[in-house]
Amino acid sequence: MANVVVVGAQWGDEGKGKIVDWLSERADVIARFQGGHNAGHTLVIGGEVYKLHALPSGVVRGGKLSVIGNGVVLDPWHLIQEIETIRAQGVEITPQTLMIAENTPLIMPFHGELDRAREGQNSVAKIGTTGRGIGPAYEDKVGRRVIRVADLADDATLELRVDRALVHHNALRAGLGLEAVNRDALLAELRRVAPEILAYAGPVWKVLNEQRKAGRRILFEGAQGALLDIDFGTYPYVTSSNTIAGQAATGTGIGPGSIDFVLGIVKAYTTRVGEGPFPTELDDADGQRLGERGHEFGTTTGRKRRCGWFDAVLVRQTCAVSGVSGIALTKLDVLDGFEELKICTGYDLDGEMLDYLPTAADLQARVTPVYETLPGWQASTAGARSWADLPAEAIKYVRRVEELIQCPVALLSTSPERDDTILVTDPFAD
Repeated sequence: MANVVVVGAQWGDEGKGKIVDWLSERADVIARFQGGHNAGHTLVIGGEVYKLHALPSGVVRGGKLSVIGNGVVLDPWHLIQEIETIRAQGVEITPQTLMIAENTPLIMPFHGELDRAREGQNSVAKIGTTGRGIGPAYEDKVGRRVIRVADLADDATLELRVDRALVHHNALRAGLGLEAVNRDALLAELRRVAPEILAYAGPVWKVLNEQRKAGRRILFEGAQGALLDIDFGTYPYVTSSNTIAGQAATGTGIGPGSIDFVLGIVKAYTTRVGEGPFPTELDDADGQRLGERGHEFGTTTGRKRRCGWFDAVLVRQTCAVSGVSGIALTKLDVLDGFEELKICTGYDLDGEMLDYLPTAADLQARVTPVYETLPGWQASTAGARSWADLPAEAIKYVRRVEELIQCPVALLSTSPERDDTILVTDPFAD
């Protein structure tokens, strides 16, 4: 059976939550493979709004196994609170429906404190971090001093891991003017939450490989977007993990040959949160209109998103890097009513035409977009569930996007509601 990876193909906020939920009806297992609770997914199901940050989007579907893979960094206190919140909305979450990889790194309170202290004292250039400790936790993972889920099961090991981490962090905190971490209080908190977290712990790599061999359909869910990838994003204004499709394999422990379809989620215009280059950003009435109509505020932070025209150069680039098989184009309805629309087809860098975003930060800041103008449409696309429901000019816009990014549209989303989706190609088709 086909296994599908879902990744954001812009700067995040493309509508992955709805698409993953929509696809999860066809899946048996939904696996989150990177990021932390800095990413937010909003699902609207039958008028009920679910806001997820650490939990995979599949938890709102009954009868599915949701998995948090080792590529994620997990705040155990946040997870417990999020589980309680979702349960209060009537969603059942048990060790039979949720599994956490035993080798998943944990976010400690001192990670968030370090994150916020650095951002607050950075006089050179702010990255725009959410301050949730994601970056420092990944640093500790690479530095081989992170506390992992499995460490919670043995008190002697837990103390050893905490002591190793605090040798590093207390030195950093002293330099930043922060008090040393209270070792005993931290251990007490970890011992308190350990039983709740360990109830969900298991060998995710083993379970996923067994599920694959048994013919189960696995849906791999990414967070953020490809342009925030630590290697291929707009560095240094990026997240602290690999967000592209290849991470699905290393972030869960399943081989890359087990991936059959990569679905890139693409918004019909462009947004980003925080600092960093944004070639097609609009500081005019059109940008304001996109933000208001698209309700462009972050699920996690509430921050207003920057808005701009669709950038085909960037999406073509991210589709290539992630090996995207087809895209899900979302929020087409936000473009309803515009007299004309623009698509970026290239960049002008000091008189030189480029068909890709350069790597160097100073060059990224200097490129100016080259636009192609298309006619807009006045009829509504909201809630459309077939091509016949779309205005002719909307169809032309979609077809032109396909041509420019050199990748076909597999799904078309016309509202936040789960069923307002036009299926062109089923990613799970064998």
